[in-house]
Amino acid sequence: MTNIETLDLNLLRVFDAIYRTRNISRAAEQLGLSQPATSQALTRLRLVLRDPIFERAMGGVRPTERADRLARSVQAGMALFEAGLQESDQFDPLTSTEEVRLHLTDIGEARFLPKLMAAMEERAPHMQLQARAWPPGEVAAALDTGQLHIAIGFLPAAKDTAKEDLLTDRYALLLRADHPITRYAKSGSLALERLNQLHYVAVRSHTDTLRILQMLHLEHQVRLVTSTFLALPAIVRSTDLGVLMPREIAQGFAPAEGFCLLEPRLPLRDFTVALHWSRRYQQVPMQQWLRALVIELFKA
Repeated sequence: MTNIETLDLNLLRVFDAIYRTRNISRAAEQLGLSQPATSQALTRLRLVLRDPIFERAMGGVRPTERADRLARSVQAGMALFEAGLQESDQFDPLTSTEEVRLHLTDIGEARFLPKLMAAMEERAPHMQLQARAWPPGEVAAALDTGQLHIAIGFLPAAKDTAKEDLLTDRYALLLRADHPITRYAKSGSLALERLNQLHYVAVRSHTDTLRILQMLHLEHQVRLVTSTFLALPAIVRSTDLGVLMPREIAQGFAPAEGFCLLEPRLPLRDFTVALHWSRRYQQVPMQQWLRALVIELFKA
């Protein structure tokens, strides 16, 4: 058993940085240390714990099971420590001028920002909000470094974050109302084999819909790739192209009678949208208030 009295607690800072980045060089940069110094600290911790803690992996390192267990305690401890340093800070949303930084895709902005901003205008009238879409693989690191306060979305790549499920949704097929293929639909459903009769518009930033098309061997049917969902209503309404997109967003397109929404039994069609945050900052008053607000507004 490791004796806490003989453990250099700075080693836990090194461990936390490596665990979050999965890379010794990037951890060294975050800590302001040289790579040799960071590697030496890791070696010391391995000797103390009698466990390799991290193993070599493509592009960096991966944690052992012991490291995964240790990380939960270290991150919780650091969160309490940081909260203790800030406990004298008072957070009043009515007077705060802090900036909230969150990850949302373009479709997430359309789904969440109107209601969130309406609530903030009432409860935090002087706070600012900055929303941007981060690459999915970088969201967890941005949360841990404080570049983001929260992230909202379907983010399976955001591992090692704390999260709260908000809602479930389903990918569906959106077409113009008088599309010829709709005559084969029954009770809002469409046989999968009919999908190869369609051409599609895909959105570059939403890789899950592209992956579904690939799983159905329909990627060769894509005729248009856009960078955003914003142009989709006009494109679908004026062409024979179909698009796979979240059902809840598609149901909000107007005029409703101009569109047809079908639900084939797509692979990976069901997904969960969650609120993600870093355990390192879960005791920070502003972020506690922000998370509570998002959960109040959007949790189904």
